[in-house]
Amino acid sequence: MCNEKIYYSPEIIHTTSNPLTPKPELFNTLLYSLVPIMGIAAILLFSFWMYHHHKLAYPPVLVPTQDPGLTPPSPLLGQKPLQLLEIKARGRFGCVWKAQLLNEHVAVKIFPIQNKQSWQNEYEMYSLSGMKHENILNFIGAEKRGNGMDIELWLITAYHEKGSLTDYLKANVVSWNELCHIAQTFARGLAYMHEDIPGLKDGHKPVVAHRDIKSKNILLKNNLTACIADFGLALKFEAGKSAGDTHGQVGTRRYMAPEVLEGAINFQRDSFLRIDMYAAGLVLWELASRCTAADGPVDEYALPFEEEVGQHPSLEDMQEVVVHKKLRPTLREYWQKHAGLATLCETIEECWDHEAEARLSAGCVEERIITMQRQTNLIAPDDILTVVTMVTNLDYPPKESSL
Repeated sequence: MCNEKIYYSPEIIHTTSNPLTPKPELFNTLLYSLVPIMGIAAILLFSFWMYHHHKLAYPPVLVPTQDPGLTPPSPLLGQKPLQLLEIKARGRFGCVWKAQLLNEHVAVKIFPIQNKQSWQNEYEMYSLSGMKHENILNFIGAEKRGNGMDIELWLITAYHEKGSLTDYLKANVVSWNELCHIAQTFARGLAYMHEDIPGLKDGHKPVVAHRDIKSKNILLKNNLTACIADFGLALKFEAGKSAGDTHGQVGTRRYMAPEVLEGAINFQRDSFLRIDMYAAGLVLWELASRCTAADGPVDEYALPFEEEVGQHPSLEDMQEVVVHKKLRPTLREYWQKHAGLATLCETIEECWDHEAEARLSAGCVEERIITMQRQTNLIAPDDILTVVTMVTNLDYPPKESSL
């Protein structure tokens, strides 16, 4: 046995000392080392090519190369000096300043960089073909200010001293003719937004759903003409194109339609328009509650459902009141004794109907208001004095801070 072991030992040494065997092992080692390195290099080269290709694809719209999502300064502004004067409002997306641009006052809505998506969406909506309209807030331009972490996104629009419909109704009552003028111009602006208009001079105007209709987003010009503002949540509907982020539960809770509160939205164009119409009914109710036309007291200004849920309702609060109990703001009995207000109450109820398909269109609301004003003024002109008891205060605390 000992001799046997000694006999086989040289064979083992002879086999393992064969100079040809290390070559495939070395080749395999090199192969396994180089393949991952080459793979990583290929990925880096492809990523660089994609980045470079993407940058070159959109040079006219995206100014700073370090942030391809931002829009360049508007050519309407150029290098004109813009001086911020005072803050007029604050909200969830930013704040609004009164500012000086040459010899006129303008409004500057300032978004922090975290709210870039809202700023970008609003800029795009204002820039759509056909969005210049008397009853839509006049857009002047958009700018990026600052650098690095201090970047601010500015949206410059016309400035209206009277502020929002909320602000105005807090401090003022309205006559019948004033109510009709505000309601009609608001409905006209909403009807125009909701309309698809081909063949305009500057292109095809798509249907636009606002998705945050409320009295805070309706501004009043000096003659009380209404114009709709704040398109940060708006959607446009163009044939053959996606409407974008159609997430259902957006907007201001107290103005949310039942189907929004339930999370049961049909994500079709008409569904979003009907959601706007529900909120429009609440805005018309706010106007009616501050009108002096009826033979009865004028209530202190209150937000819709403030009596039921207070000033800061939760989503659950609104679901309980609007969806489960199917409540709506109170329509006073003595409003029904005024022919015009009675028609307006009927219109309001058809706007905030629980069934979305039963709601009126904005165009229909506009026509109704024109008709009821004409008929009422034939019966009782607005210059006839009506004695009204006002239940109101001179100074009101702010009720909501959303822009």
